[in-house]
Amino acid sequence: MNKALRNPLLYVLFVLPAFVLFLAFFIYPIFTAINHSFASWNGISKNLSYIGLDNYATAMHDKAFWKSVRNNAYFILFSCLIQVPLIVFFSLLIASVKKLKGLYKTAVFMPSIMSTAVIGILWGFIYNPDFGLMNKVLGMFGIPPVYWLSDKNWAMLSILITNAWQWTGFYIVMVLAAILAIPRELEEAAAIDGASGIQRALKITIPLIMPIISVVIMLSVAGAMKAADIVLVMTKGGPAGSTDVMATYMIRYAITSFRHGFGNAIAVLIFVFTILITAAYQLFVSRRTERIEY
Repeated sequence: MNKALRNPLLYVLFVLPAFVLFLAFFIYPIFTAINHSFASWNGISKNLSYIGLDNYATAMHDKAFWKSVRNNAYFILFSCLIQVPLIVFFSLLIASVKKLKGLYKTAVFMPSIMSTAVIGILWGFIYNPDFGLMNKVLGMFGIPPVYWLSDKNWAMLSILITNAWQWTGFYIVMVLAAILAIPRELEEAAAIDGASGIQRALKITIPLIMPIISVVIMLSVAGAMKAADIVLVMTKGGPAGSTDVMATYMIRYAITSFRHGFGNAIAVLIFVFTILITAAYQLFVSRRTERIEY
């Protein structure tokens, strides 16, 4: 057995199936998309005419495209500035309870395993201007109904809240696992020294879980760049394109119009923007987060 394990061919045979799948479903589609992004093609005919950078120039000069880029930026900012602090807060809160901790973890995790279509429909009822829960609550304070999904001033915020509600629980479980892995002796020693709960959280717990918080931010950024399903279910990019993100822009202006080459150009731009943002984060922020050894 040991002799067989020392044979390099055995490792190649184990790796080969996964490598073939990686080439077929990741590398090949990327290069195909890049190739088609330089062409004018309807996605059906065999005629593929190359037009250089025209597809990219069309996107760069389209105000609707830059509006979708701005909306993706809203997703990222909302995730990093609002969602992540709430994730840390609720993780600390759940970690501090003595009873029913498993129930709380299950409760917060439930939305992340639900279908986005179900969540979109559910929150569509909550945002309904006539009988929705949001307007019912506002009516208790004498505030007139708000058209959450049909008013361009509120539609994007409504989607951001719904998206955060869906995925916050998933990240809470990750952060909570990191908190519970911290040796209790550290907090007990701080408590003996007279540190309050807030001081222990700010000076001990949060610094120790910064690596996992960094991972949560990275996943949030990546998720924000590929956000599309929640927008399609709730508003389809409306009203008047005010909630379009880059992925829905690609579907709206390229895929459904049989502009396959232009759609691939948008896909390449999404890929490039995601790489640049994650690389910048890794370079300027994540590298400064040291690995913690207890």
